[in-house]
Amino acid sequence: MNPSYFKVLFLVFILSFFSCSEDQNYSLAENININIPEIPFDYVNLNLPSHFTVNLPGPLPTSINGLDNTPLDNPITNDGATLGRVLFHDKSLSANGTTACASCHQQDKGFSDDATFSVGFEGVLTRRHSMTLINSRYYQRGRFFWDERAATLEDQVLQPFQDPVEMGMTLEQVVSSVQARDFYPQLFENAFGTPEINSDRISKALSQFVRSIVSYSSKYDQGRALVPAPGANFPNFTAEENLGKNLFFQTIPNGGGACFGCHTTEAFVSANPGPQNNGLDLVTTDTGAGNVFNNPIFESRFKTSTLRNIELTAPYMHDGRFATLEEVVEHYNSGIKAHPTLSPALTDTNGNPVQLNFTATEKAALVAFLKTLTDQSISTEEKWSDPFE
Repeated sequence: MNPSYFKVLFLVFILSFFSCSEDQNYSLAENININIPEIPFDYVNLNLPSHFTVNLPGPLPTSINGLDNTPLDNPITNDGATLGRVLFHDKSLSANGTTACASCHQQDKGFSDDATFSVGFEGVLTRRHSMTLINSRYYQRGRFFWDERAATLEDQVLQPFQDPVEMGMTLEQVVSSVQARDFYPQLFENAFGTPEINSDRISKALSQFVRSIVSYSSKYDQGRALVPAPGANFPNFTAEENLGKNLFFQTIPNGGGACFGCHTTEAFVSANPGPQNNGLDLVTTDTGAGNVFNNPIFESRFKTSTLRNIELTAPYMHDGRFATLEEVVEHYNSGIKAHPTLSPALTDTNGNPVQLNFTATEKAALVAFLKTLTDQSISTEEKWSDPFE
């Protein structure tokens, strides 16, 4: 056959490929698989250790009892969280197909981001650092974002889609994009009983997935199982780690840092009634919750996140200003600023910012302890990983 014939055929193919409509190009992209098991992963049964569920005597709660913000109309199911996993990792739900929820909340980085500010769908940076999603279900107030502007997780998970920097969509476009992918109807039917796709179901599935990300398998948990209370030395800890643990739990008058006062419970989440000002600035640089609640008492106050997997979630604070845990510890040791809304827990008896005056050995020990909260199962479990091949 004449070689020029093949050249013509090739040219026709190339021209027809580039003249495809946007929908046809999208359909070409559907030649992908999602890697999910026929029998869904178990997202429901946590098998929490007893120190998560039993309160020890004392003024502060040590268990997660009463902190779960899961609403009655959206309990976690295996099929619901499976659908949420796919939605969480699906980049097609951004305006140009480049960004997913997982782009800013990366599994191997403690469901946070190692960039100070995350990159949105068009390359524009977010205005705050990406907060970890670990143990999100254990926050009694149930409010989300650093400034707590979302009243529930179900509200929060829909907002990044609609943010002009993050994903650049409308809810109608998100629903249409989900409807356009041929694998979603069956996932929605598995999760909700019918294949109907709407924003409420997208919200509920994503929330189920996020609430399933619970950490309780760290070196700390292994040691805690061997002793009756967190104040005892853990047999699996080094002397440095036990020193750091004691500094974390002990009150300031007793030579400790009273870190447990804000990162309460052995899930290391906040049981405090609302966002706190941890003395980052003398003069407000970010109004935080003050802008949300329209009350000056909330100015420069931000939500307290869990310390679980904190080793993996650098940089730190709402603006990512601290690159290392050493910098974070030094802030609480000597750098707290006397802002008008500074949390009382960080002031001395005269109302001035606390000065811990830890030695270099003590500061290093506190960092060593914080690293015992690293739970590698969170970083490696397939049930939270990207299902797209």
